[in-house]
Amino acid sequence: MSETKILILYYSMYGNTFRMAEEVSQGVKKVKGVISEIKKVPELIPDSIIQSNETMKKAREMQKDIPVATLDDLRNCDGLILGTPTRFGNMCSQMRNFLDQTGKLWQEGSLIGKPAGVFTSTATFHGGQETTLISMILTLLHHGMLVVGIPYNITELSSTNTGGTPYGASHVVGENTYQQLSQDEKVLCRALGKRVADIAVKLKHTTEAI
Repeated sequence: MSETKILILYYSMYGNTFRMAEEVSQGVKKVKGVISEIKKVPELIPDSIIQSNETMKKAREMQKDIPVATLDDLRNCDGLILGTPTRFGNMCSQMRNFLDQTGKLWQEGSLIGKPAGVFTSTATFHGGQETTLISMILTLLHHGMLVVGIPYNITELSSTNTGGTPYGASHVVGENTYQQLSQDEKVLCRALGKRVADIAVKLKHTTEAI
């Protein structure tokens, strides 16, 4: 059986969602025969704004080696995991802009039947984590993808007092735009990545066997 490719596609202004993407990738890599690819969506903020903000500049430097995704990356993946910070209870404009360009993939049915998961970060505990995750899920459902959440047999989902939802992984950043992921948040990120990868392998094996 050929290798299974999981695309982790994200946007991160301050680096928090990027750190989550790295943890999700660790979970993906736990599954034998799976390739994890981390890519970011194009930036929409003018460079002059980024250069005037030290935190944003540091985050850009942190992510300088992460390639920008194209539609072919989605077309060629076997599973997709989307990550975005919340913007007023919704996905960020950078992610929305990229997804709004996937109409051709929708017409082709390129993503139908592929597993997908979502993750997000918010400044506050009640900052719209679940609505942001659902905003991404809605688009994935329109593409005919199989949405993968985090089940409650992952015990950290019940014990966490920061991020973590059955809809997808989440992280509470704090008011200073940066806070280390808690151990529970890391476990949930990895659980999401592993679960999407596990399901992608099973689906691909079944398809290739037919």
